[in-house]
Amino acid sequence: MNIHFNLTFTMEIVCKIEAAFAEFVKDAKAQAEKGNKAAGTRARVASLELEKLMKEFRKVSLDAAKK
Repeated sequence: MNIHFNLTFTMEIVCKIEAAFAEFVKDAKAQAEKGNKAAGTRARVASLELEKLMKEFRKVSLDAAKK
């Protein structure tokens, strides 16, 4: 894997993490402030997506650190 691809891929993951976190915050606030149960479900789904993205970021980050 070349360095350019690795940086591009890392930035893609970071952008996905930012988007997923924004969705999580929006839905978590809706649940907490308004008692919106559907938003709570969406927030939990977003948290699972964040977990996957964080693991992928960690993997790519560790690979980059080894080089």
